[in-house]
Parts: sequence; C-alpha cells; structure tokens
Amino acid sequence: MNNNEPISLSQLAQNITGSEIIKLAADVNEKIKQGHKIYNLTIGDFNPNLFPIPSELKKQIIKAYQDNQTNYPPSDGMPDLKKAVSNLLKERGDLNYKTEEILITGGARPVIYAIFLTLVDEGDLVVFPVPSWNNNHYSYLTKAKYKMIETLPENNFMPSAKDLMPFISTATLISLCSPLNPTGTTFKKNDLEEICDLILEENKKRSLENKKPLYLLFDQIYWALTFGQTKHYNPVSLRSEMKNYTVFVDGISKSLAATGIRLGWSMGPKHIIDKMKSILTHIGAWAPKAEQVAASVFLNNLEHYDEYLKEIKIKINDRLVSFYNGFLNLKKEGFDVDAISPEAAIYLTVQFRLHGKKTNSGRVLNTTADITKYLLEEAKVAIVPFYAFGASDNSNWYRISVGNCDLEDVNSIINNLRFALKNLV
Repeated sequence: MNNNEPISLSQLAQNITGSEIIKLAADVNEKIKQGHKIYNLTIGDFNPNLFPIPSELKKQIIKAYQDNQTNYPPSDGMPDLKKAVSNLLKERGDLNYKTEEILITGGARPVIYAIFLTLVDEGDLVVFPVPSWNNNHYSYLTKAKYKMIETLPENNFMPSAKDLMPFISTATLISLCSPLNPTGTTFKKNDLEEICDLILEENKKRSLENKKPLYLLFDQIYWALTFGQTKHYNPVSLRSEMKNYTVFVDGISKSLAATGIRLGWSMGPKHIIDKMKSILTHIGAWAPKAEQVAASVFLNNLEHYDEYLKEIKIKINDRLVSFYNGFLNLKKEGFDVDAISPEAAIYLTVQFRLHGKKTNSGRVLNTTADITKYLLEEAKVAIVPFYAFGASDNSNWYRISVGNCDLEDVNSIINNLRFALKNLV
C-alpha cells in the first residue's frame, strides 16, 4: 500500500468528535506540565488528595485484591453488589428495584450508550435539553435524529413540560439529568411531575395505537450530592406508572469521589435491562470484580456511606458557596459577571458578559472562545463554556467544577479574575 494514500475509515469514525471537555482539560494539563500556574476547573472529577474515597471502601478494595478477586465477574454484575444497590436505593433513594432490574457496569457511560442502543432505532427522535452532557454524541453513535432544547437561566437551565411538549408526539426517547451536569441545578417537584404527566399521557395514546412507547432516560448520578434545602426528585417516586417507561443512570463515581473505580449501574423495566445486558456482553463494559466485591461490602453498611456523604458534601458545598459569594462580590463591584446559587453536584454556573470587550492590547473578545482563552491567559483560570454542552456558540455561561480545587485557592482565583476583568474596556 502507498503510504501517501489516505486511510479509509467508516463514516462514523470520520465524523465522530471527541469530548470537548476532555480535550479542553487535556490542553490545560499540557500547559500545567510546561510549568504554567493554572487553576484547572474544567473536568468533572475529584483530586484524590483533596477528596479521597472512603477509607473503608479503600480497605475493602485492597482486601479483595489480596483475596485474588481478579477473574471475570458476572457480565451483569456481582449478585451481592446488586443486592447492596437495591437496598441503597430503597433506604436512601426512595426507589424499589429488584436485583434482576439492576445492571452493574464499568461507570455510567456504558449505561447511557446501552440505553440508546436498546431503545433508539436509526432515524428515531431523541429530545434533550441543552446545556447537558453528551446526549448529542450518543445520538450520533446510534444514528438518531435529535432535538436540542436550549434552556434559560430564569429556570436554572432546567427544562419544563412546556419546552418538551412540541416534540412529545414524535419522540422515542427523552434524556434528562438531575442534578444537572453542567449547571449543578435540579428539578423542582412540580416541574418534574408535569413532565412525567406529559409522558404518561402520550403513552396512553400510543398504547391504544399499538405504537412504540416514549421512554425517559433519567441520569441521577449526582443525586446524593444535594445541598441546603435542595431535595432530589425522581420520576418513579413522583409517578409510580413511570417505572414502565424510565431507565435510570446511576453509580458511585460522584457520590463517593470514586471516578476511577468505574462502578455504575442502571435500573429499569426488566425486559429493557435484559437487552442492555445482552448488548454490553459484546462491548465488555464490566466493572472490575475486586471493586464490585469491595463496594458490596461497603454499601451493606449504610452508616459508613452516610458518614462519608456528610463529610464530602460539606467540603464540596464550602467550595461552591465560596465561589458563588466571590462572583456576587465581583458583580457588586460592577463587573459583568453573575452566578446561579448552587444546589447540587460539584458545579457552579457562572456568567461572563464580555463579548465585544477589548484587552489592553486592543484585541476584541468577539466570541465565547475568545473569552475562554482570555480568562485562561490573563486570569490563569480554566473553565468550560456551555457550548461544550450543546448550548449556542455565543452563550456567555460557563461551568466551574470544584472537585480539583483547594478551598484555600478560591480567593486567589477570584482575585485573578478581578485583575483580568479590570484590564478590559
């Protein structure tokens, strides 16, 4: 073969794009390696030195490896872990799922992909709000059509039944997330109830016409990380009939700061879970056996779980509130910034109204990408614009992730931003 000839790839491979967030984080990490002092607030991860996993979980992982738990686990998850998850959901999550309705996977990503593959045919319509995480990419991988509904800050970037209503009759899958990545905001009870009622009413019609149901993918990976008076609601607890049409995305990656342990799960109707199991046997998205064994032991003692959650929620909330107050102070000082009060997860939604501003050198910040680059260069602060989550290219809203941030650094970051903002006209 002539080395100068182009390599032929599938159309899917030719047109696929990688995660915008991972790419941005990689670029920032490269600058850090080169010796630049940068505050990296991009990736939705935890610095394990600041947020170590529960000591008891670590102890059980080590023990599992010492006990040689290193062969293949069952493809759908260790039975003891599924029992522990079922109990966790019942006791802390207001959900009743049998072990045969639960699928254990290597993190939440395989769950989402498996849901799409199981429920969505080529050309089917998937509806989801933006900003949101990765729905556009999973739609592409399954050759689905998709409708992105751009949400508004007035509703904390959460969608309403009114937003979804025009697309209900033609959709196959609605994909929602609460607490929401990237905003750290949540569904209010009434808003989620209205969406559930809309789905149920549509499925009554489809049942009479013998049509494929409308399903809901509900990503609640951050559900344990709520703060203050914020309460997490899920569709099945609000409307029991939604159990027939809801497939959950869940796991311990976020609640236990265990992103690298790769333990996620899904809950849903047995016939859907069974097909997801079959699909994933060919993908091989199993969670490591030792980690499954360890997690089953850890989750069987909910006192350890509760103690750790109490500790980590204080640490996360302290950072979110500090950033939020810092942005309010910048706003009071007359800078064109804003922030939404944090409710959950590890994210703060912030705004930089800087389009059209000029730098000291005379460079005009025409685009959101220009603003992002300026904040990185002048403030040494790396954050993710909402267009990385499907929002419009000119959106001036951003995600700040606090999992890699030392509390003592918050004031320095705010001061750096203040300096950079002062140098704009």
